[in-house]
Amino acid sequence: MRRLPDGRMSVQVNHRKNPNRQRRHGLLVLQVSRVTPGQPPFKHCEKEEINVDIGFLGTGLMGAPMARRLQLSGHQVYGWNRSADKLQPLLADGIQQVETPIAAISTSQLIILMLTNADAIQATVLSPDALPQLAGKTVLQMGTIAPQESKAIAQAVQTAGGDYIEAPVLGSIPEAKAGTLIVMAGATPDQFNQWKSILECFGPEPKLMGPVGAGSGVKLAMNQLIGSLTTAFAMSLSLVQQEAIDIETFMAIVRQSALYAPTFDKKLGRMCDRNFANPNFPTKHLLKDMNLFVQSADTFNADVAKSVAQVVQQAIEKDLADQDYSAVFAAVNP
Repeated sequence: MRRLPDGRMSVQVNHRKNPNRQRRHGLLVLQVSRVTPGQPPFKHCEKEEINVDIGFLGTGLMGAPMARRLQLSGHQVYGWNRSADKLQPLLADGIQQVETPIAAISTSQLIILMLTNADAIQATVLSPDALPQLAGKTVLQMGTIAPQESKAIAQAVQTAGGDYIEAPVLGSIPEAKAGTLIVMAGATPDQFNQWKSILECFGPEPKLMGPVGAGSGVKLAMNQLIGSLTTAFAMSLSLVQQEAIDIETFMAIVRQSALYAPTFDKKLGRMCDRNFANPNFPTKHLLKDMNLFVQSADTFNADVAKSVAQVVQQAIEKDLADQDYSAVFAAVNP
């Protein structure tokens, strides 16, 4: 074993092929990631030769681990959040905190949005002061908004001289931390290829769904399933409890059937215990997405989604807005 000029260690061994090794001057160079004590090993996305200055707006439940992955993958992240205290845990990783969205935009090549809704985007990136800063920049919208909203934002960004793509994600906090989110892009093929390595920081196989609007459409369709499936399961579970049927016996039937969805087991314990604390996805966000789905239904009947939204609203009226969305059980079965 010896130290190479770039500081890494090399060792001459004859092991099976290792994807993390390189051959240099006849020696095997093993690349080892540095792990901070107390943190899980971090799996880097593939690094590019040129790293990117990235403005990241919205470091909440999902945004924080996503921003951290970018920083630890070699990019420089400039973070902004409406509640500035949510950025504090990220500073130790090298993320630079900025005071305003305009500061994040002006210092970055790529601006990533993980904001609550289209109104928040309008107030930050599309404000009169921010719009002139977008010329020559790319805006990557990753939150959940309606297809029509995404298309309108794209038009505004392009009119200001910037570029726009969307790539909302499916998954929750554990997947955001691990980089295993499902990434659904709406972009041109050239845009998708240009920014694919960034998207791979969030999920191993980003998918190009079509032009702008396609990614947000698929995301909204998936979130509608989250709301409808969870509410339907809450109703079935309520009937089982009402009739004093053994829950595990019922679940054994469900798991063997074509009707089973893994989310049923994920939410079963919360519903039975009525413990909706420490959410990965709060009830108020589910209501926003269900309403967006209903508003987006131009050519089909979305009455079922409207009914689910009413149930979610009832859960919120029970002061469960910031609790896990499985709180719809409390509305179905008070």
